[in-house]
Amino acid sequence: MVEYKLVISDRATSVARSVGDPQAAGFLGKRIGETVGGELIGASGYTFKITGGTDKSGFPLRPDVPGARQSRLYVGAGFGFDAPRAGMRKRRTFRGNTISEDTVQINLVVDQKGPKALAELFAAA
Repeated sequence: MVEYKLVISDRATSVARSVGDPQAAGFLGKRIGETVGGELIGASGYTFKITGGTDKSGFPLRPDVPGARQSRLYVGAGFGFDAPRAGMRKRRTFRGNTISEDTVQINLVVDQKGPKALAELFAAA
């Protein structure tokens, strides 16, 4: 059974919601940057863009790593590493850009708004 924690952001507000099967199955195989219909999670009229997430070990999903594999990259200041000194680089572990069974959290941004506010839709959920 696959279960994801969704963090949905809309400019100033954000809403967290957990989804299990069969809703979670709709996210399998999707990549960072793709859009998902709101009907999948009970928010008809909305569309969401996948912007990132984390896996079961806490490693972030990185948009430039293909697939759902774990990878160790040599990175400088920027995504996934805050260099304490200028020019410092370090090897860090990341997960690929595809959502799999190992993904725990998915970050979504509202791409197109629906008729109701997000807070109203997910208040009882």
